[in-house]
Amino acid sequence: MPPGTLPRPWALPSLFAAINVALLVSLSGLFFSFPCRWLAQQGHWVFPVLTGTLFVPTLVSLVLLNFSDPGTLHRGTEWQCPREVQVMWVNKTAFRLQWCSSCCYHRPPRTIHCPCCNICVEDFDHHCKWVNNCVGHRNFRCFLLLVSSLSLYTAAVLASCLAFFVYSYRQPFSVDKFCAVAVSIPAAIFLVPLVLLLAVQVLSVSAAERSFESKCRYLRNYNPFNQGCLLNWYLALCAPLGPKYMAEAVRLQGVLSPSWTWVPDRPWTRWHANLDAFPQPLWRLEREPLGRGEAAPQQEAST
Repeated sequence: MPPGTLPRPWALPSLFAAINVALLVSLSGLFFSFPCRWLAQQGHWVFPVLTGTLFVPTLVSLVLLNFSDPGTLHRGTEWQCPREVQVMWVNKTAFRLQWCSSCCYHRPPRTIHCPCCNICVEDFDHHCKWVNNCVGHRNFRCFLLLVSSLSLYTAAVLASCLAFFVYSYRQPFSVDKFCAVAVSIPAAIFLVPLVLLLAVQVLSVSAAERSFESKCRYLRNYNPFNQGCLLNWYLALCAPLGPKYMAEAVRLQGVLSPSWTWVPDRPWTRWHANLDAFPQPLWRLEREPLGRGEAAPQQEAST
């Protein structure tokens, strides 16, 4: 954190995320205890089985996303030069690595410093206030699982409540009907935004786009990260995530030495102890200026 910068309050955002988990658990408890129980007693087992199956991945993904590592990159050191121009090539497109004044290093492409978390996140998508965490390279799959399972679970709960009203329309008003109304109203309110969010994420993955890139002019005509729809989905769901940077930094600090320095020897960052010289990077690095602009101006490379 730069000198003179006050730490951001964490209690209120964390409380908001905890309320979301409690809201999901409480409404689900009312649903399973009253209208879902009534449907099961009447022999309509398809509704309890379907909603119960969808509730488990929804709750697990929501809790995991709250505490997951989005892809936090190491902070650099003060001796690194912010005026040094570094360029990285991606699919014949040059990206000028932007200097992060908070973390003291040149950010790789698609790496953004989150002002809410005060960290640089690899392959940053957005900061999700519902879970008080960033969505990035390491937890994007968990985010997709949450959005898809929550959308299906909300639709299943709403359908179960409607089925309960149909099957019990001759019954007098009871606690079961009151709880069904209390559950179906928020389910109907949240269903449409969840479905729209799921559709946006499906389109974004298919086109290899990120949420923050909607305002970037340099990707409007050509996206060098787009490898085709099928390959984009494979990279988003099945490709290896690579090393966990913060865990490796802590391990090397404890095993090697407390005096360790940061060395950019790969497209990602890595830590080494007491090294005097930099090894050559594996990606192509240019030492000449390359245009001006926002996070990543581009130029076509001649082949």
